[in-house]
Amino acid sequence: MDVEAKKRALRMITYGLYVVTAADGDEVAAGTVNWLSQASFDPPLVMVGIKVGSRLHALIERTGAFAVNVLAADQKAIAQDFFRTTKVEDGRLSGHPVEPGPATGAPLLVELPAWWEARVVDKVARGDHTVYVAEVVEAGVRRPDAQPLVMWDTGWYYGG
Repeated sequence: MDVEAKKRALRMITYGLYVVTAADGDEVAAGTVNWLSQASFDPPLVMVGIKVGSRLHALIERTGAFAVNVLAADQKAIAQDFFRTTKVEDGRLSGHPVEPGPATGAPLLVELPAWWEARVVDKVARGDHTVYVAEVVEAGVRRPDAQPLVMWDTGWYYGG
């Protein structure tokens, strides 16, 4: 296989950008992700790839739950804040205000336009990411007119 062709072709997959969060008591983790998609209407299922070995992965493994926070098109800087290890200070995650999710307790970033909470129902543990299939158990919208941040518009690449 032509490795460069494979990389270029896979980078043409369209992706949104999200901040996935999880919590277990006082332990909290968050990370910007792009490998996420809806997988079913009934029940409402999503699938997300989370990097093995990350704190976020460990918390999802332990709790079986997470929240997805949708980034708006003008929130690239917030996405960057969650590339690094999550800092928890004064009720904020990496400097951003949060509230606990009503269904799972996973942190919801109040600056972001939409969110949902999900409980893991299945997983595929292969390669360097685990793909979790999870049922959406709660959701909310703060800015219904917001356009989502998409990977293509950032100039970043995470794929290939």
